[in-house]
Amino acid sequence: MLKLNQTISCLALAAMCLSPLATKAQLSTNPDKFLGNITTRYSMDAGGGVPAFYKLWNQVTPENESKWASVEGNKGTFNWGGADNAFNYAKNHNFTYKFHALVWGAQYPSWLENQTPKDRYASFVNWFNKVKAHYPHLPLIDVVNEAVGTHQPGNPMIKESWGGGGKTGYDWLIKAFEMAYERFPNSILIYNDYNTFQWNTNEYIDLVRALRDSGAPIDAYGCQSHDLTDCNVNNFKTAETNIQNALKMPFYSTEYDIGTADDALQLQRYKEQIPYMWEKPYCAGITLWGYVYGATWTTDGNSGLYKNGAERPAMTWLKEYMASDAAKNAKSPFPGMKKRVGVYIKAKDFKVAKGDTVPIKVRTYITDDARKEKADIAIDSVLFYDGSTLISKMTAEPYIVQYSSTATGYRTLKAVVYTNDGNSYERYSRINVLTSTTKREPFNGTPTELPGTIDAKEFDKGASGVSFYNAARSYTTATKDDGWMEYTVDVKEKGIYSFDIEVAATKTGGRFHLSEYGLDNLTFLSDYIDVPKTGSSSSAVQTLHGVLKDTLTAGIHTICMNIEKGGFYVRSLTFNRYEVDNTMTVTVVAKPATISVGDTTQLVVTTKLASGSTSTITGVNVYSNDLLIGTVTKSPDTLQYVPTAKGSYSIVAIATNSEGKSKTSSKKTLKVNGKRIPYKSTPIVLPGIIQAENFDKGGEGFTFHDKDSQNEGDASYRTDNEGLDLVKGNSGTAIGYTSSGEWTEYTVNVKEPGEYSFEATCSNGSSSNGGFTINTVKGTTVTKIGTVTVTPTGGWDTYKVMTGKLTKNLAEGEQILRFTISSSANCNIDKVNFICTLNTGIQQVETLQPQRTVIYNLKGQKVDANYKGIIIKNGRKVLKR
Repeated sequence: MLKLNQTISCLALAAMCLSPLATKAQLSTNPDKFLGNITTRYSMDAGGGVPAFYKLWNQVTPENESKWASVEGNKGTFNWGGADNAFNYAKNHNFTYKFHALVWGAQYPSWLENQTPKDRYASFVNWFNKVKAHYPHLPLIDVVNEAVGTHQPGNPMIKESWGGGGKTGYDWLIKAFEMAYERFPNSILIYNDYNTFQWNTNEYIDLVRALRDSGAPIDAYGCQSHDLTDCNVNNFKTAETNIQNALKMPFYSTEYDIGTADDALQLQRYKEQIPYMWEKPYCAGITLWGYVYGATWTTDGNSGLYKNGAERPAMTWLKEYMASDAAKNAKSPFPGMKKRVGVYIKAKDFKVAKGDTVPIKVRTYITDDARKEKADIAIDSVLFYDGSTLISKMTAEPYIVQYSSTATGYRTLKAVVYTNDGNSYERYSRINVLTSTTKREPFNGTPTELPGTIDAKEFDKGASGVSFYNAARSYTTATKDDGWMEYTVDVKEKGIYSFDIEVAATKTGGRFHLSEYGLDNLTFLSDYIDVPKTGSSSSAVQTLHGVLKDTLTAGIHTICMNIEKGGFYVRSLTFNRYEVDNTMTVTVVAKPATISVGDTTQLVVTTKLASGSTSTITGVNVYSNDLLIGTVTKSPDTLQYVPTAKGSYSIVAIATNSEGKSKTSSKKTLKVNGKRIPYKSTPIVLPGIIQAENFDKGGEGFTFHDKDSQNEGDASYRTDNEGLDLVKGNSGTAIGYTSSGEWTEYTVNVKEPGEYSFEATCSNGSSSNGGFTINTVKGTTVTKIGTVTVTPTGGWDTYKVMTGKLTKNLAEGEQILRFTISSSANCNIDKVNFICTLNTGIQQVETLQPQRTVIYNLKGQKVDANYKGIIIKNGRKVLKR
């Protein structure tokens, strides 16, 4: 943390001088900041006449070895070898190490993509736990890497896995840092992103500042410094200055390289950029991204500083510069390269109405490194400023300020923490004071008491962005993506609570979770909860059940309902104490355990009380994927269940006794296979037109495949659609927002067998060709029979007819056709007209084989078994191949 007015005692100074970090022989002899590098081809020492790593650098970042994909490429199997090699090398040679990176939307295990958001979150938690178990202490960690926008293709999936944008817009990143802090409070926690000196500078500032202002435990920002070869020196200096002025935090140049074969240009950029960063007091260190020519990630590896074992001019200069007084004496925000006191400013709300009051806490943490230097280290005082105005001096924990302002806009906050060793640490933050004067308060003036029921539309009063966002006080208005509502409640008794939430949904795909934005951290109170289709309107209410993940303490809490995927309706939230009675037993069995959509299974529920129990069982609720599907009152009892969608259903029964305690059965799995139904009940007749939007009913992965569950276009066309992207177009509805590999299937009845051509009405608003293939599907065999090339049509709303011919004849009778989007996509599909160009009347196709049966050609002439073409066999037309 940035340290001001630093005074180090003679004893501490002497200890520093004797420390391994102060007596090293690397290029940097500055005891407070490092000049580091990465592994070379998964090795520490590069060889080839290049000096050993430890003779040059005093910090190492594994280039790939500690990334999740490298460690857990196969789920459950952890390969720490490469990361250990770098970690142990650094430890043995007394220099520091950075773990790179915990969360990244690029090099994550491929198996993660096949999991649900809930399961992915659990996998992330397991990954963090495994890193902590293997490396109990890490000096530096890139917690999140390259999360600006969609810089990395996996960012939307990673964001979804961590709870989405939530109340702050950056909840997913805040939660990642909170989880890292829980496990590594002594580490310097860093956000790292790509060359922000040249690209996405403002987006980068917005993201890091949002983390800082939310109170996330971020200790430093990392600016990757890739490919600054063409960066004008004045532009470079301006960008760095702007970033630091906005963030006012410790800074690392994390991935520096100048990729050019031009020695003079590389030398020039090193001279211009390295000193400018290194000599800033907020710069904690620089990590070069490779140093051997031909062995770095840049084109031809030309960012290397050693070529054929010899120094390039930039390397010679770098050695000279690091030996200079300017380099050796440059100040650092982390003396000794260690975090000593963490300081974070955490406001209860990130926005506040003008004149309203919000509590703000200064979170502090004294690290193990600080305690090793001074066993009795403690905080003397915390000064809290609004701009330059001191508004509170606090000398005892918790360091909480009741903040109010009549000045609107972003207000700059600052906390200065003084410790008893004469040092000070500061942290900046901001809070947005709105022009609205609507005071935040419970909807009915007083908090709802728990146990009890919250009316979903009665979320707290206040301005948008303070107590709610993208939410309406109505049962009949659907929730929206990234919306949220907060409810102030008064928990009367500490304990674990269960919840029952009344929801309605006209389609599947909704998802939410419960959370609390406390003064210490962002807590996920529940798992991610998927909302199934409950009916055809907002009045088709059913109940979702769950149990909170953490204990609720007695007193005032603010429960937030975070809508990750909207489109569903919420009526109420009921919370009850969750107490287990282990003297009861309850079981549930599905008979049969495998059925098809629309079929019935019998759920047999059995309960039993312990001998001598004075309690009685008052009822048993039965749940399918947490959705209440029925109640039984006797034992044994049977409940009939008819699932309406394919999938795997987790069935549990929860018995409640007369004392209000409960017992949950073990989970049983009900497998429901899909049932294919033509969209308009009967197969589409060919010759004829297939309207692309009228694919068969049956569900995702069965009658269609879309790469996400979000309908990007006209969601109102068909209520059974589970996310296929339908758009308004060509005076009707079409398939749009297509992506490679997506497909739709149609049950057709071919009345006229033979050769077919097609007329596909499509649009293409791009500048390059797109298209799809036409296929037959028989069991698991998919056979391509046609290719539709969709040329640019001048706009997505401009539809034109693309013509072609099927490569194989269509046989007579009922069958399945599939449209599969090609690799280039770039097409909206309205309809395909199938035209029979040659009606052969063939009822059968068979491979030519020797036979005794007399066969005739179409002229009635006898032909032998070697004849190929259409023949008459036993009174039927047959195509002989």
